[in-house]
Formats: sequence, structure tokens, C-alpha cells
Amino acid sequence: MAPAASGVHWIILVTGATGNVGRQVVCQLLAARVGEVRALTRAPDAVRLPRTVEVHQGDLADSGALESALEGVDAVFLMWPFHSAEPAAAVVAALQRHARRVVLLSSGAVQSVLAWDQQPHPVGRSHRAVEQLIEHSGLRWTHLRPSTFAANALWWADQIRTGDAVRGAFGAVAMAPLHEADIAAVAVRALTDDGHDGATYALTGPEVLTQAEQVRVIGEALGRPLRWQELSREAARQLLLAGAVIPDSFVEVLLNGHAEMLDAPRPVTTGTVEEITGAPARTLRQWALDHADAFRPRR
Repeated sequence: MAPAASGVHWIILVTGATGNVGRQVVCQLLAARVGEVRALTRAPDAVRLPRTVEVHQGDLADSGALESALEGVDAVFLMWPFHSAEPAAAVVAALQRHARRVVLLSSGAVQSVLAWDQQPHPVGRSHRAVEQLIEHSGLRWTHLRPSTFAANALWWADQIRTGDAVRGAFGAVAMAPLHEADIAAVAVRALTDDGHDGATYALTGPEVLTQAEQVRVIGEALGRPLRWQELSREAARQLLLAGAVIPDSFVEVLLNGHAEMLDAPRPVTTGTVEEITGAPARTLRQWALDHADAFRPRR
């Protein structure tokens, strides 16, 4: 890796460091021994990080916490947690004052040929706006555009713990579920190796599966027969609003996105994960085995 080879001691900040992807980025950076790892998280006690990580409590909306976490930093893994790009100008300005390189966890909803205000999907719109600000910042940058996170299946965990069916709408929607460890592996390369400046990487899992097929695969990994139970959109909406897994403000965005995906061409997988990391992308079955405890009945 370039920083280690040159003898330069880097400080790398990971935002969203206790989330699914951020936690993986922290752990993989530590394993790579490329420098000092710093973490910015709203909930440092939610998932305990290794003692060698310098933890800063706060988030991107807290300018004081962000400035403190950025002091002396060389590179930043930026996870964009907002449903709009409104705070982006201030965040990118802070990055400009401190860092040299930023790796943005963007979204597969972004359409490259369109400007931010022409993006048809609100998630794509906000993430493309952040991308464009970074591109014009003078920072060395890399964008990661992941397909559907395999970790979204954790939304079904309560149903799987208590029964053999997952109820929801749009079971025929096809996706290429992506393990968070693979997103992190690409991010670590982009943060620490040369040759990734100005690159935009479309990341997918190795297989295309409908939501109904994902439930079956998870069941096979758990050694249980699981099935999808199709609901109307309105019934699924009420189920999501009654739960605590997805913010109410995101329910309509999610359902609209699934409706659009149902009418869209079937997703195409990419080999980008293997091209960057040298290892093939992990399957959904592997993801389910890695997270089996989340689906087991609680005692």
C-alpha cells in the first residue's frame, strides 16, 4: 500500500464508524496497518471499537465535532447519512480545510450521465449533489456506488426470529445484494492505495436475487424453510410504519424505489469488487452465515 511503502504515517477518519459499512472499514484499516484510525460516530458505545481507534462522538451535522475529528487527518471515509444534500457544502468545506483524500460512500441510485438536479430518484439526487461538490473541491476523491446492501435483510430479522414467513410488498423485485465487508474492502484500497483518484466504482454482489429468493437463501443458510408472503403496497406501508426498523420518513421513498425497480431492467452484476480487492464478492448466503445470530430467536 502506498502510504505504508513510503513510510508516511497516515491518519484516516471513518465517519459513521459504528454502522454496518463504517465498522468494517475501521476493522479492515486496522488489519491493514496503514496508519492511525480515527472514528466519528454518534453512538460510540453502541458497537465497541478496538482500543487503538481514536473515537470522536458526533456526526456530520455537528460542525464542532467534525472539525475536531478532522484535525491532522489525511484521508476520510465519508458515509452520507442524510436524505438531502443540504449540509454537504459545509461538510465538504471542512474536508477541504484538513484532508487530502476522500472516499465517498455514494449510492447505486446515481445515474452518471445526469446532473444532481436531473436525477429521477431522491437518493440519487442527494448523493450526486454531494459527489459534485467533492469533485470540485480540489480533494483527491473516489466515489463508491453500491448496489442494494445485503444488510437491508436485517429489516426482516424480527419476522424471521418469530416465524417462517417474511411479509412485504414487491417480492419480485430483483437486486444484487452486496456484503458490507466487500464495500469496506474496496474503500480501504481507495483510501490507502494509489491509482483510485477520480474513479467511480459501481459495486454489486455476485448474484441477482428477488426479495422472495433472498428470503429463501437466508433460510437455507439458517437451516430453516423461510418463505416470502406478498402484501399489497398499502399493507406493507402500514407494516413498515408500525415497526421501528425504518424511519417513517423513508417508508414512501423505499416503496417508491421498489416500485420503480420492479419496472426497471433486471440488474447487472459487476466484477469491480474482485478487480479492486483480488477476491470475489461474497454471496448472500455468506452474508447470512456471517449474521446468523441476528435471525435466531431471542431467549
